[in-house]
Amino acid sequence: MNAQQGQSHVRESYQRVFDGRKQPIRGLWVREGRYYARMLVQDPSSGRSEDRRVRLTDPKTKLPATTVAAAVAAMQDLKSARRTSSLPVLRQTPIFRDYAAEYLERIQAFKRAATTSKERTCLNRWSKEIGGVRLNKITKAMLNRFRDLRLSVDKVSPRTANLDMIALRNVLKRAQDDGHIREMPTAGMRAFKVSTIKRDLVPWQTIELLCRKAMEVSKNGRQFSDYLRLLCFSGARRDEALRLRWKDVDFSNGSLTIGSDSLAKNHQWRTVDFNAKLEAILLDMNKRKVPDSDWLFPSPQRGERDISSKTFKETLWKAKAAASIEGFGFHDCRHFFISHAVMAGVDFMTIARWAGHQDGGVLIGKTYGHLAEGHTKAAAKRVTFGALGVEGA
Repeated sequence: MNAQQGQSHVRESYQRVFDGRKQPIRGLWVREGRYYARMLVQDPSSGRSEDRRVRLTDPKTKLPATTVAAAVAAMQDLKSARRTSSLPVLRQTPIFRDYAAEYLERIQAFKRAATTSKERTCLNRWSKEIGGVRLNKITKAMLNRFRDLRLSVDKVSPRTANLDMIALRNVLKRAQDDGHIREMPTAGMRAFKVSTIKRDLVPWQTIELLCRKAMEVSKNGRQFSDYLRLLCFSGARRDEALRLRWKDVDFSNGSLTIGSDSLAKNHQWRTVDFNAKLEAILLDMNKRKVPDSDWLFPSPQRGERDISSKTFKETLWKAKAAASIEGFGFHDCRHFFISHAVMAGVDFMTIARWAGHQDGGVLIGKTYGHLAEGHTKAAAKRVTFGALGVEGA
């Protein structure tokens, strides 16, 4: 039998179904004792309609229809489901691994590279666990098992486990929007409680020591020192500061614009008003700026291309080793800025605007309100209650 004959045999195997008056029932077919409805069904993920034969199930027994009456009733139910857009997806649902890769390609167009990289790391972990499972077959039990393993075997923190779930939900929400799943398997799964970590305030002497040691051990020591001080006096995030250009510095209005390239967190630019230290470091850097570069921190290996420095991590490691300092990171400079702004009495909403927080100062109050002991004791002495006339006072 050749291919054409085989196809003809398949077509001929479906037979029309007739009613009691010997009239063909429109759209109803039978093959090997089982009934099928022929109808146009729309694929919700592509919007295309396809002519398909759908096997009919007896509405009462939930088994394949074996009588004309049951087949007609089942076909009417299918037509009703088509009108309410509740038919199942026609094409086979993708497996998680493939769809996660597709998702990552999509988000590159509108998410920061750093954010995409973090999500990719989380999704790679999920792919090792449920990569071969089809999206519509993922269950809450699978997800709970993975979370338990992350906490008990990998010994990750609750916060890290929560980040894994956020990345997974992003993929599943997109899958739901694309019509691959109807309900989120993560529904009802709560995030783990995360304790707020007390952050110690790094003394300025530590910052200065790192700057001095960097000058001794690295050819990039001067740039590193400028960079570290700028972080401390502006509250800029690590990568935000590396992308600053001189056009972002407005000496006439006394302000520094962070995120003008739309690559900052939340894709929002913000303005940090000059404080005395910030203005001083920028004026000093301006005197020494490279004449043929637009960047505050041009790459030492830029050649003929005007590109910014990518990182000062290596210089930080060398400076920390030379100074015998452990546990210091660039984010400590951001904490230094926010803590000193709090201690100076600046309202949380203004600090949040400088720092690029979108919550109006809530996180500042919860996390960054930890102040140096000397400051809190001095502040307590300024609290008075006036002539209350309290008995015994």
